[in-house]
Amino acid sequence: MARKKDKIRVNLELPKDDKTQSNFIVILLVGMFFGIGCLGFWITNSGLVLSQANGNPAFLNMACPDSFDAMDPAGPTYFDNQTCFLTKESPNEEVWSDSWDRIQPPGQAKSFQVPGMSPKQLIDNGQVQQHPQQPMTVTVSADAYQSYPFEVTVYHYAQGSSNREHILSVQCVANDGTCSETVQHVEPGGEYQLWVYFPVPSSGDSSVMLNSVDFTVSVDSWDGIPENMNNKSLWLGPEVNLGPLSLRPTMFVNFFGLGFLVMVYPAALYSDRQMMKIEKVEAKFPDFLRDLAEYWKGGLSMTLAVRTLANSEYGALNDEIKKMSDQLSWGIAFGDVLEMFAERVGTPLVQRAVSLVTEANKAGGKISDILVTAANDSREIQFLKGERARAIGSYIAVIWVSFIVFIGVIIVLSNVFIPAIASSNSGGESETIGNMQINAVDPLFFLVVFFYGVTAQAMGNGAMAGIMATGRLATGMKHAGMMMIICLILFNLAAFNPTLIGVPQGVGMSPALGYIPITGG
Repeated sequence: MARKKDKIRVNLELPKDDKTQSNFIVILLVGMFFGIGCLGFWITNSGLVLSQANGNPAFLNMACPDSFDAMDPAGPTYFDNQTCFLTKESPNEEVWSDSWDRIQPPGQAKSFQVPGMSPKQLIDNGQVQQHPQQPMTVTVSADAYQSYPFEVTVYHYAQGSSNREHILSVQCVANDGTCSETVQHVEPGGEYQLWVYFPVPSSGDSSVMLNSVDFTVSVDSWDGIPENMNNKSLWLGPEVNLGPLSLRPTMFVNFFGLGFLVMVYPAALYSDRQMMKIEKVEAKFPDFLRDLAEYWKGGLSMTLAVRTLANSEYGALNDEIKKMSDQLSWGIAFGDVLEMFAERVGTPLVQRAVSLVTEANKAGGKISDILVTAANDSREIQFLKGERARAIGSYIAVIWVSFIVFIGVIIVLSNVFIPAIASSNSGGESETIGNMQINAVDPLFFLVVFFYGVTAQAMGNGAMAGIMATGRLATGMKHAGMMMIICLILFNLAAFNPTLIGVPQGVGMSPALGYIPITGG
């Protein structure tokens, strides 16, 4: 029985379907999906479209429907916020550190405040609930000529009461290191007093003293505002510390810029890179046609000329020439090889030159002259492109400089003008000075308006710069994307500081200016 011959498989390296367009469409659709998602998140936070009766961002009401009643005009309570994973709060450490010098018997004292939530914030289901635990820690050390014992005590006077409540006491000895004491909970409000009690030593020498007493009073304080939100119930997102900077990268306004950036930049970047690859091929194409004409004049056939040129150096065109050589070696007609090459590259310049050579080859004319003409024509087009880029370069530079200047002015206004206006009316209500009325200023409102304006300018300037440079919208969107990246970075680093975006600031212990005289322990 005759043995069956194995099939011979030949790979002709024929042109496959070009995936550039399909890849571009996929990237564009994915970018549009995520971009629209970012804009949707921005819309549900900004309150411009979906204004909720309870004052919460719409997405919070949708994310935690069991925690919030969207139709309740009173808004969510602290206890409502604690039931949603996005709005849980944790205490902030408020610290009072001080150093008192030359304390003589019987000592000295000073009053201070303990911050916390008001009774109105603690109402749940019509009843005032217990305040969350606020631990207080007192740490003390003292320096003296001798090791004298002394005592640090914290007292509390409730609002409207003259009765003194003992909170904690720390028994210490001067020159004996630090000592500390912690109490599990201190109520906000009323008046607290810190006493450094230094009785006359048993020797009876009343001239002794403590040279210095260093102490720190720290309280874990609650303000009733969720960590991820500000005092206007706008989403700020978790805090990210970058050295001395406090950043809120997921703040709701950022999603406005991110939405447009994700929609246009990835697809534009991919398209522009593909066009740059094609431009590199086009840059070497006139040299290839010229050398092909020279080999033809030397008596070589087109097939042999292309196979010889496949070993030459043509940069980005090397792979295409080698592919043409392989196709010719398997007997594919030269005209078909050129047409497949033009289809792979797909630019008007290459298709025009290839069409010219193919028609001349079919007509039987002097192909060498046609190749030289096509090479010169392609070179002239490349030269004109270069001239256009050089002529337009100055205009593009003006567009970029104007954008940088504009965003620089906005950053300066955000850090100088807006804080000054806001601090002049820190009470949050309108004020009248003579015949002039100063309305209350919300710094975040101005920052948001500035951010929208810079983003809009980035889109317009970038699109204009790209279209002027190459005539392609994809290049314009690439410029716009780079401008929006600069906008996002600068605003988050320099403009969106905690004070201006409404991050609750610690009120501190507010110690009194003067001392309280001590007459006894």
